[in-house]
Amino acid sequence: MIRLLVVLLLLTGCQAERSGVILGGDLILDRSHGGAGSAWGLAECAGCHPLAVIHEAARGIAPLVRRHGYATCTGCHGDNGSNRPRRCTICHNASDLPRTPLSTGRHAHGFIADTGEPLRDGQCLVCHQAADMDGRFEPEQDLTPLPDATGHATRYRSIADFCLRCHNRNHQQPGFAMDGERFDDPLIAVEDAWRYIDKHGLSSGTGEGTYAGLRAGYRYRSVVECTDCHAMHGTDNGKLIIDSSLKGVTRLDPALRERPYRIDTAHGDYSQLCVMCHAMELLLDAGGEDTGNGLSGVHKRGGDCRPCHTHGEAVQAGL
Repeated sequence: MIRLLVVLLLLTGCQAERSGVILGGDLILDRSHGGAGSAWGLAECAGCHPLAVIHEAARGIAPLVRRHGYATCTGCHGDNGSNRPRRCTICHNASDLPRTPLSTGRHAHGFIADTGEPLRDGQCLVCHQAADMDGRFEPEQDLTPLPDATGHATRYRSIADFCLRCHNRNHQQPGFAMDGERFDDPLIAVEDAWRYIDKHGLSSGTGEGTYAGLRAGYRYRSVVECTDCHAMHGTDNGKLIIDSSLKGVTRLDPALRERPYRIDTAHGDYSQLCVMCHAMELLLDAGGEDTGNGLSGVHKRGGDCRPCHTHGEAVQAGL
Protein backbone atom coordinates (compact mmCIF):
# COMPACT_ATOMS: atom_id res chain seq x y z
CA MET A 1 0.00 0.00 0.00
CA ILE A 2 2.82 2.38 0.88
CA ARG A 3 4.63 1.55 -2.37
CA LEU A 4 1.45 2.25 -4.36
CA LEU A 5 1.06 5.62 -2.64
CA VAL A 6 4.66 6.58 -3.49
CA VAL A 7 4.11 5.63 -7.15
CA LEU A 8 0.94 7.73 -7.31
CA LEU A 9 2.73 10.71 -5.79
CA LEU A 10 5.56 10.39 -8.29
CA LEU A 11 3.13 10.17 -11.20
CA THR A 12 1.34 13.27 -9.93
CA GLY A 13 4.65 15.16 -9.96
CA CYS A 14 5.37 13.93 -13.49
CA GLN A 15 1.99 15.04 -14.78
CA ALA A 16 2.46 18.52 -13.33
CA GLU A 17 5.85 18.80 -15.04
CA ARG A 18 4.45 17.66 -18.39
CA SER A 19 1.86 20.42 -18.31
CA GLY A 20 4.65 22.98 -18.56
CA VAL A 21 3.33 24.91 -15.56
CA ILE A 22 5.94 26.56 -13.36
CA LEU A 23 4.67 28.01 -10.10
CA GLY A 24 6.33 31.12 -8.71
CA GLY A 25 9.20 31.10 -11.19
CA ASP A 26 11.47 29.17 -8.80
CA LEU A 27 12.85 26.14 -10.61
CA ILE A 28 14.99 24.81 -7.75
CA LEU A 29 13.51 21.64 -6.30
CA ASP A 30 12.97 21.40 -2.56
CA ARG A 31 11.87 18.81 -0.03
CA SER A 32 8.31 18.86 -1.36
CA HIS A 33 9.41 17.47 -4.72
CA GLY A 34 7.22 14.65 -5.99
CA GLY A 35 4.29 15.35 -3.70
CA ALA A 36 4.91 15.17 0.06
CA GLY A 37 8.63 14.88 -0.72
CA SER A 38 8.48 11.41 -2.18
CA ALA A 39 11.01 12.27 -4.91
CA TRP A 40 13.36 14.34 -2.76
CA GLY A 41 16.89 12.97 -2.60
CA LEU A 42 16.57 10.81 -5.71
CA ALA A 43 19.51 11.10 -8.09
CA GLU A 44 17.87 9.47 -11.12
CA CYS A 45 15.34 11.71 -12.86
CA ALA A 46 14.43 9.03 -15.41
CA GLY A 47 12.32 7.17 -12.88
CA CYS A 48 9.59 9.78 -13.21
CA HIS A 49 10.43 12.04 -16.14
CA PRO A 50 10.61 10.29 -19.54
CA LEU A 51 13.14 12.06 -21.74
CA ALA A 52 10.84 11.89 -24.78
CA VAL A 53 8.25 14.21 -23.23
CA ILE A 54 10.18 16.21 -20.66
CA HIS A 55 9.72 19.97 -21.17
CA GLU A 56 7.67 19.36 -24.29
CA ALA A 57 5.89 22.68 -23.71
CA ALA A 58 9.17 24.60 -23.44
CA ARG A 59 10.35 24.78 -27.02
CA GLY A 60 13.57 26.59 -26.22
CA ILE A 61 14.65 24.06 -23.61
CA ALA A 62 13.33 20.72 -24.86
CA PRO A 63 15.85 20.25 -27.73
CA LEU A 64 18.78 20.81 -25.37
CA VAL A 65 17.40 18.32 -22.88
CA ARG A 66 16.94 15.75 -25.65
CA ARG A 67 20.49 16.33 -26.87
CA HIS A 68 22.32 16.22 -23.54
CA GLY A 69 19.95 14.08 -21.49
CA TYR A 70 19.40 14.08 -17.76
CA ALA A 71 22.77 15.69 -17.11
CA THR A 72 21.04 19.02 -17.80
CA CYS A 73 18.56 18.72 -14.93
CA THR A 74 20.71 19.98 -12.07
CA GLY A 75 21.62 23.21 -13.87
CA CYS A 76 18.05 24.50 -13.68
CA HIS A 77 16.54 22.49 -10.84
CA GLY A 78 19.36 21.99 -8.35
CA ASP A 79 20.62 18.67 -7.04
CA ASN A 80 17.26 17.54 -5.56
CA GLY A 81 19.06 16.74 -2.32
CA SER A 82 21.31 14.22 -4.06
CA ASN A 83 24.62 16.14 -3.95
CA ARG A 84 25.04 15.85 -7.70
CA PRO A 85 27.04 18.74 -9.24
CA ARG A 86 25.00 21.47 -10.90
CA ARG A 87 25.86 21.91 -14.56
CA CYS A 88 25.33 25.19 -16.45
CA THR A 89 27.81 25.17 -19.30
CA ILE A 90 26.42 21.90 -20.62
CA CYS A 91 23.83 24.12 -22.37
CA HIS A 92 25.24 27.63 -22.01
CA ASN A 93 28.17 27.21 -24.37
CA ALA A 94 29.31 28.47 -27.76
CA SER A 95 27.65 25.56 -29.61
CA ASP A 96 24.24 25.22 -27.97
CA LEU A 97 23.47 28.77 -26.77
CA PRO A 98 26.15 30.92 -28.40
CA ARG A 99 24.49 34.27 -27.56
CA THR A 100 23.07 33.56 -24.11
CA PRO A 101 25.46 34.82 -23.11
CA LEU A 102 28.18 35.81 -25.57
CA SER A 103 31.20 34.29 -23.88
CA THR A 104 34.09 34.65 -26.32
CA GLY A 105 37.39 36.20 -25.30
CA ARG A 106 40.39 35.63 -23.07
CA HIS A 107 38.94 37.25 -19.93
CA ALA A 108 35.81 36.54 -17.92
CA HIS A 109 34.51 37.23 -14.42
CA GLY A 110 36.10 34.16 -12.87
CA PHE A 111 36.70 35.73 -9.41
CA ILE A 112 40.42 35.06 -9.76
CA ALA A 113 42.48 37.91 -11.18
CA ASP A 114 44.57 37.54 -14.33
CA THR A 115 43.30 34.12 -15.37
CA GLY A 116 42.39 33.28 -18.96
CA GLU A 117 40.24 30.24 -18.26
CA PRO A 118 36.60 30.11 -19.42
CA LEU A 119 33.87 30.29 -16.81
CA ARG A 120 33.06 27.04 -15.06
CA ASP A 121 29.75 25.81 -13.68
CA GLY A 122 30.51 26.76 -10.09
CA GLN A 123 31.38 30.31 -11.09
CA CYS A 124 28.10 30.70 -12.96
CA LEU A 125 26.20 29.76 -9.83
CA VAL A 126 27.75 32.53 -7.74
CA CYS A 127 25.70 35.09 -9.66
CA HIS A 128 22.91 32.91 -11.07
CA GLN A 129 21.98 30.60 -8.21
CA ALA A 130 18.38 30.07 -9.28
CA ALA A 131 17.60 31.73 -12.64
CA ASP A 132 14.08 31.14 -13.96
CA MET A 133 15.23 30.33 -17.53
CA ASP A 134 12.31 32.07 -19.20
CA GLY A 135 14.40 33.75 -21.89
CA ARG A 136 14.23 37.20 -20.29
CA PHE A 137 16.98 38.60 -18.06
CA GLU A 138 15.39 40.08 -14.95
CA PRO A 139 17.71 40.99 -12.04
CA GLU A 140 15.21 40.00 -9.35
CA GLN A 141 14.58 36.58 -10.92
CA ASP A 142 17.95 35.71 -12.42
CA LEU A 143 20.56 37.12 -10.05
CA THR A 144 21.52 35.59 -6.69
CA PRO A 145 20.06 37.48 -3.70
CA LEU A 146 23.09 39.00 -1.97
CA PRO A 147 22.96 41.06 1.24
CA ASP A 148 23.43 44.81 1.08
CA ALA A 149 25.33 47.05 3.49
CA THR A 150 22.70 46.40 6.18
CA GLY A 151 22.99 42.62 5.84
CA HIS A 152 19.60 42.23 4.16
CA ALA A 153 18.94 40.82 0.68
CA THR A 154 16.97 43.86 -0.43
CA ARG A 155 15.46 44.18 -3.88
CA TYR A 156 17.86 45.15 -6.67
CA ARG A 157 17.11 48.55 -8.18
CA SER A 158 19.39 47.85 -11.13
CA ILE A 159 22.05 45.46 -12.38
CA ALA A 160 24.61 47.92 -11.02
CA ASP A 161 23.04 47.54 -7.58
CA PHE A 162 23.83 43.83 -7.79
CA CYS A 163 27.46 44.54 -8.74
CA LEU A 164 27.85 46.91 -5.80
CA ARG A 165 26.92 44.16 -3.34
CA CYS A 166 30.47 42.84 -3.91
CA HIS A 167 32.36 45.84 -5.25
CA ASN A 168 32.53 48.09 -2.22
CA ARG A 169 34.88 49.12 0.54
CA ASN A 170 33.38 47.68 3.71
CA HIS A 171 30.56 45.17 3.15
CA GLN A 172 31.90 42.66 0.64
CA GLN A 173 30.53 39.15 0.37
CA PRO A 174 32.16 36.37 2.43
CA GLY A 175 34.64 34.42 0.37
CA PHE A 176 35.06 37.17 -2.24
CA ALA A 177 37.15 39.76 -0.42
CA MET A 178 38.88 42.45 -2.50
CA ASP A 179 41.61 44.74 -1.18
CA GLY A 180 42.26 47.01 -4.14
CA GLU A 181 45.69 48.23 -5.20
CA ARG A 182 44.93 51.80 -4.09
CA PHE A 183 42.26 53.76 -2.29
CA ASP A 184 40.46 54.75 -5.51
CA ASP A 185 40.72 51.31 -7.15
CA PRO A 186 37.30 50.79 -8.82
CA LEU A 187 37.21 47.22 -7.49
CA ILE A 188 36.46 48.64 -4.05
CA ALA A 189 35.82 52.37 -4.60
CA VAL A 190 33.13 52.15 -7.26
CA GLU A 191 30.32 52.15 -4.70
CA ASP A 192 31.52 55.50 -3.34
CA ALA A 193 31.71 56.88 -6.86
CA TRP A 194 28.36 55.42 -7.88
CA ARG A 195 26.42 56.72 -4.90
CA TYR A 196 27.73 60.23 -4.95
CA ILE A 197 29.76 61.61 -7.86
CA ASP A 198 30.34 59.08 -10.62
CA LYS A 199 29.44 60.25 -14.12
CA HIS A 200 27.67 56.98 -14.93
CA GLY A 201 25.98 56.52 -11.59
CA LEU A 202 23.96 59.04 -9.62
CA SER A 203 25.63 61.92 -11.41
CA SER A 204 25.07 65.64 -11.60
CA GLY A 205 26.09 66.05 -15.24
CA THR A 206 23.67 67.99 -17.42
CA GLY A 207 24.91 67.25 -20.93
CA GLU A 208 25.26 70.96 -21.59
CA GLY A 209 29.03 71.15 -21.44
CA THR A 210 31.58 71.62 -24.20
CA TYR A 211 31.52 68.01 -25.32
CA ALA A 212 27.77 67.41 -25.12
CA GLY A 213 26.21 64.77 -27.32
CA LEU A 214 24.97 61.19 -26.90
CA ARG A 215 23.85 58.53 -29.34
CA ALA A 216 20.23 57.43 -29.59
CA GLY A 217 19.11 55.48 -26.53
CA TYR A 218 21.23 57.30 -23.97
CA ARG A 219 20.56 60.54 -22.11
CA TYR A 220 22.42 62.57 -19.55
CA ARG A 221 21.63 62.19 -15.85
CA SER A 222 20.48 58.61 -16.47
CA VAL A 223 22.05 55.69 -14.62
CA VAL A 224 24.16 53.45 -16.86
CA GLU A 225 24.53 49.80 -15.90
CA CYS A 226 27.99 48.39 -15.18
CA THR A 227 27.34 45.74 -17.83
CA ASP A 228 26.97 48.39 -20.52
CA CYS A 229 30.77 48.72 -20.46
CA HIS A 230 31.95 45.57 -18.68
CA ALA A 231 31.47 42.05 -20.12
CA MET A 232 30.96 39.49 -17.36
CA HIS A 233 31.10 36.37 -19.53
CA GLY A 234 33.96 36.94 -21.94
CA THR A 235 36.02 39.64 -23.66
CA ASP A 236 39.44 40.14 -25.17
CA ASN A 237 39.88 43.45 -23.36
CA GLY A 238 41.39 43.93 -19.92
CA LYS A 239 39.31 45.25 -17.00
CA LEU A 240 36.47 43.21 -18.55
CA ILE A 241 35.75 46.07 -20.98
CA ILE A 242 33.42 44.89 -23.75
CA ASP A 243 35.14 44.03 -27.04
CA SER A 244 31.95 44.16 -29.11
CA SER A 245 28.86 46.35 -29.03
CA LEU A 246 26.83 43.13 -28.78
CA LYS A 247 28.22 42.52 -25.31
CA GLY A 248 27.08 45.80 -23.77
CA VAL A 249 25.70 49.28 -24.57
CA THR A 250 22.23 47.84 -24.09
CA ARG A 251 20.30 51.05 -24.66
CA LEU A 252 21.97 51.85 -27.95
CA ASP A 253 19.81 51.88 -31.06
CA PRO A 254 19.63 48.20 -32.12
CA ALA A 255 20.47 49.05 -35.74
CA LEU A 256 23.77 50.50 -34.52
CA ARG A 257 24.50 48.02 -31.77
CA GLU A 258 23.93 44.91 -33.84
CA ARG A 259 26.18 45.76 -36.78
CA PRO A 260 28.23 45.06 -34.53
CA TYR A 261 31.10 47.45 -33.72
CA ARG A 262 34.37 46.17 -32.29
CA ILE A 263 36.04 47.76 -29.28
CA ASP A 264 39.78 47.47 -28.66
CA THR A 265 41.27 49.07 -25.56
CA ALA A 266 44.86 47.94 -26.20
CA HIS A 267 47.53 50.33 -24.89
CA GLY A 268 44.97 52.29 -22.91
CA ASP A 269 43.02 53.56 -25.92
CA TYR A 270 39.47 53.88 -24.63
CA SER A 271 38.15 56.02 -27.47
CA GLN A 272 36.45 53.07 -29.23
CA LEU A 273 34.52 52.34 -26.03
CA CYS A 274 33.49 55.92 -25.29
CA VAL A 275 32.44 56.61 -28.89
CA MET A 276 29.82 53.88 -28.67
CA CYS A 277 27.65 56.21 -26.59
CA HIS A 278 29.24 59.66 -26.92
CA ALA A 279 28.90 61.61 -30.18
CA MET A 280 29.82 65.30 -29.98
CA GLU A 281 27.19 67.71 -31.24
CA LEU A 282 29.85 70.32 -31.94
CA LEU A 283 32.96 68.67 -33.36
CA LEU A 284 36.10 69.87 -31.63
CA ASP A 285 39.68 68.56 -31.53
CA ALA A 286 39.58 65.02 -33.02
CA GLY A 287 35.79 64.79 -32.85
CA GLY A 288 35.42 64.13 -36.57
CA GLU A 289 38.11 61.44 -36.78
CA ASP A 290 37.43 57.70 -36.95
CA THR A 291 38.46 56.07 -33.67
CA GLY A 292 39.36 52.91 -35.58
CA ASN A 293 36.08 51.02 -35.41
CA GLY A 294 34.14 53.14 -37.90
CA LEU A 295 32.69 55.66 -35.43
CA SER A 296 33.72 59.21 -34.60
CA GLY A 297 32.50 61.74 -32.09
CA VAL A 298 34.94 61.95 -29.17
CA HIS A 299 37.50 64.72 -28.82
CA LYS A 300 40.49 62.40 -28.47
CA ARG A 301 41.36 59.20 -30.32
CA GLY A 302 44.21 56.74 -29.92
CA GLY A 303 44.85 57.63 -26.29
CA ASP A 304 43.77 57.00 -22.74
CA CYS A 305 40.57 58.81 -21.69
CA ARG A 306 40.85 57.74 -18.06
CA PRO A 307 43.17 60.40 -16.59
CA CYS A 308 40.37 62.92 -16.99
CA HIS A 309 37.30 60.68 -17.15
CA THR A 310 37.43 58.25 -14.26
CA HIS A 311 35.09 56.53 -11.86
CA GLY A 312 34.49 59.09 -9.17
CA GLU A 313 35.39 62.28 -11.04
CA ALA A 314 33.64 64.99 -9.07
CA VAL A 315 32.79 67.40 -11.87
CA GLN A 316 32.57 66.49 -15.55
CA ALA A 317 30.68 69.01 -17.67
CA GLY A 318 28.85 67.22 -20.45
CA LEU A 319 29.24 63.74 -18.95
